[in-house]
Amino acid sequence: MKKIKFSALLLSVLLAGCAHAPRQAEEDGAAGQLQLDMPSEQHSMSQAEKDKVYPRIELTGQMLYTFVLGDIAAQRGQRELAAQAYYELAIATRDLRVVRRAAQLAYEARQMEQTLEAFKLWHELEPKAVMPRQMLATVLVSGGKLEESRPYLVELLASDSKNAGRNFAQFYPLFARYGDKVAVYKILVDLAQPYPQFAEMHWVLAQAAEEAGMREVALKEVGKARDLQPEWEFPVVLEAQLRFKSSPAEALAGVKKFLADYPQADEVRLFYARSLLEQKHYVESRVQFQHLLSQKPDNAELAFAIALLSIQLGELDRAEKELMQTLSVGRKDSSTVHYYLGQLHEAKKSDTVALQEYRQVKEGDYLFQSQLRIAYLLVKANKLNEAREVLHKTTARNNQQRAQLILTEGQILRDAQQYSTAFKVLSKELEKQPGHPDLLYEAAMTADKLGKHAVFEDMLRKLIKIQPDHAHAYNALGYSLLERRERLAEAMQLVEKAYQLEPESAAIMDSMGWGYYLTGNQARSVEFMRRAYAVFPDPEVAAHLGEVLWQQGARDEAKNIWLENLKKNPDSEALKAVIKKFLP
Repeated sequence: MKKIKFSALLLSVLLAGCAHAPRQAEEDGAAGQLQLDMPSEQHSMSQAEKDKVYPRIELTGQMLYTFVLGDIAAQRGQRELAAQAYYELAIATRDLRVVRRAAQLAYEARQMEQTLEAFKLWHELEPKAVMPRQMLATVLVSGGKLEESRPYLVELLASDSKNAGRNFAQFYPLFARYGDKVAVYKILVDLAQPYPQFAEMHWVLAQAAEEAGMREVALKEVGKARDLQPEWEFPVVLEAQLRFKSSPAEALAGVKKFLADYPQADEVRLFYARSLLEQKHYVESRVQFQHLLSQKPDNAELAFAIALLSIQLGELDRAEKELMQTLSVGRKDSSTVHYYLGQLHEAKKSDTVALQEYRQVKEGDYLFQSQLRIAYLLVKANKLNEAREVLHKTTARNNQQRAQLILTEGQILRDAQQYSTAFKVLSKELEKQPGHPDLLYEAAMTADKLGKHAVFEDMLRKLIKIQPDHAHAYNALGYSLLERRERLAEAMQLVEKAYQLEPESAAIMDSMGWGYYLTGNQARSVEFMRRAYAVFPDPEVAAHLGEVLWQQGARDEAKNIWLENLKKNPDSEALKAVIKKFLP
C-alpha cells in the first residue's frame, strides 16, 4: 500500500469548514459544519447506541493483555503503542466500540495506514455513519488518492443531499495541497454533476477551474453561481478577482453595480474598498471605508484604514482626528496608532509632538522603527549623544536590525561630521557582519570622507564582488575618481556601468554629466545634468549643472540655479564653493 503523508490540518479543516464558506453555512452555525467529534473514553451512548447488538467474543488472556497495554499506553501518551494495540483488537474483535477507539488512536498517533484501515472497518460495520466516510475522504484526498476518495465523497453528498452545496464547499479545502489542479477540477465536476441547482457547487468549480488555469471556465461557473443566488456575495468577489487580471476597470464596475443593488453587502464593499486602494483610487476607497464604518462605528480597523488614506492624500489634520478616533475606540493596537501619529507630526514639521508620539510606542511591529525615529529627531534637536544612547539601548531582534542600528548611528555621526567616530562604529560591526552590503557601502563612503581612498576603493570592490548589480557602488567609486581627477577612463567605465544598472537614478545621471564635463564632452554633459536636476534638484547637482552652464557661456542661467538653490539649502558646502569660485 502506498505510504500516505500525514497532514496535521486534516481535522482542523473539517472542523473549521471552508474559510470562504457560503453565507448560509455561516448563518447556520455549527449545524452547517462537518462535525468530527471523535469518540472518547467518556463517550456517552444514546439509547440507540445502547440497543446495538455487539459481537459476543470470548475474552482471552492475550486480548485482556492487549486491552490493558493499549489503555496504559494511551494514559502515558505513548500513542503509537496504544494505536497498535487497539488496531490489533479491532481486527480481532470487530467490535464497533473497539474499532472506533482504534480509529481515534491511530489518527491521533498519525499512523495513517492504520487510520485508513480502522475507518474502513468502521464504515463496514456502521455503513450509515457519517464520521467514517468523512475521515476516509479526508485522509485519502490529503494523501493524493483522489480516485479512492471518490466513493466516500459521493456518499457524503448523497447522504445529506439537501445540503450538498454547503457540504461540497466545506470539503473543497481538502484538495488545496494536491498538486494536479486539473485532476482536482475533473473529480469535482463529476461530484457536482448531480447537483446543478446549488450555487455553491458552481462557486467551488469556479475556484477549482481558476487554480487549474481555466479562466474562461471559471468565469462561466461563477456566472452560474450568481444566476442561482444573485444576492450571494462570495461569487461576486470571485468574479471580480478573475476579471481584475485582464481589466481592473471592468471588475470595479461590476462590483459597483452589485453594491448599488445590494448596499448592505459589507463583504463585497470591503473588497471594493481594498481594490480601489490597490488601484490608487484613494478618495473613492476612503468613501467606501467610511460607509463601512458608519455601519460599524466601533470597528477600529476601519477607522485606522480611513486615517491612513487621509495621510496618503496629504490631509494631515483630518488624519490626526481619525487616528485619535481609532485610539478612542480602544480596540486597535495603540502602539501602531502612536507610530503613525508620529509619522504624521513629522510630516507637519511638529518634531516635538512627533517625539512624544514615538515614545508612546511600547511594543509591536513598530517599536524598533520608532526608536530609530526618536534618534533621528533628537539629532535634529542637536542632541547627538542622547540619540546615540537611544540607539545603544534599543534591542535588535536579528542581524538585520542590528545592522540598521549601526547604519543609523553611522549616518547621524556622518551628518554631524564626526567621520572618524562613524568609521569606527561601522568598522566594528563589519567585523561581526563582514559581508553586509549596506555596512560595506556606508563604511566605504565614510572612509572617503576621511581621505582613506585605498580603504574606500577596497571596500567598494569587495561590495561589487558580493553584489555585482550594486549600481551605487559602481557610481560611488567612479565619481570619487572623477572628483580626484584620477584614472578618468576607468572612472567613466564605472559610472557608465552604474547607469546601465539604474538609468533613472538622478545621482548616477549627475555622475555621468560630470564625467562628460571632465572628459570634454560638453553637449552630453549638459544633457545628463539637466535630466538629473529635473528629477532631483539637489544642491550638489545644482553646483555641477551651474558650472557646466557657466563654462558654456550660459552664465545668467548658471547664476540663477546656484542662488535659487542656495535659498533652499543655505548650508550647502558644494554651492558655497562653486559660487565662491565663479562669483567672487
